[in-house]
Amino acid sequence: MSSEPCDGCGRRVRIAGGIGDFWSFAEGSTGGIDLELADGSRHFLCFDCLERLPDDREVTAADVRRLG
Repeated sequence: MSSEPCDGCGRRVRIAGGIGDFWSFAEGSTGGIDLELADGSRHFLCFDCLERLPDDREVTAADVRRLG
């Protein structure tokens, strides 16, 4: 199993698939998503933080910083 920290809250989030799951036969889903935002920045966010982003305008890196 591999994991990556959420850019919003810092929590380690499981990333499904890859060579780590091949050897351990771990099953489960990924706990987040990698996004490219309107300002061109890229961020990995857990699903909880993703739901906290504004939905009435384009999301930017400043919005991700406010999640922490």
